[in-house]
Amino acid sequence: MDPQWDDGQPIYRQLRDRVVAMILEGVLKEGDPLPSVRAVAAEFRLNPLTVLKGYQQLVDEQLVEKKRGRGMFVNSGARQALMKDERVYFLETEWPKIYATIARLGFSTEELMKRGAKSVPVSQPFPTRASTEDEDDSNH
Repeated sequence: MDPQWDDGQPIYRQLRDRVVAMILEGVLKEGDPLPSVRAVAAEFRLNPLTVLKGYQQLVDEQLVEKKRGRGMFVNSGARQALMKDERVYFLETEWPKIYATIARLGFSTEELMKRGAKSVPVSQPFPTRASTEDEDDSNH
């Protein structure tokens, strides 16, 4: 799997965003375990501290919770909270730029809707192994 990191943003932030996308797309559901820090670090050839920093951001945002000795799990209500926050962020930050590009290039609504129907989600999932007590670095 090639993660294709964006040089314009810290990797821990991209990991956080990837988990957010997985929650929003339903790949990770409430109560599901996040892949262990070691598994993600090994899969993407990252420092475990980088993965842990991305996960910690999700904990700070109360989207996931640490369960001592068991790993990290998606919190109840995480998807709903994300939907609200991500929608506001999109409409206030992303949409004005997209709208300006659409207007500048002269796309019609029909062209965009036809193209949108062919699009697929772009998030890349993490390794599929679930967290276990023995391999999770996040419970220190």
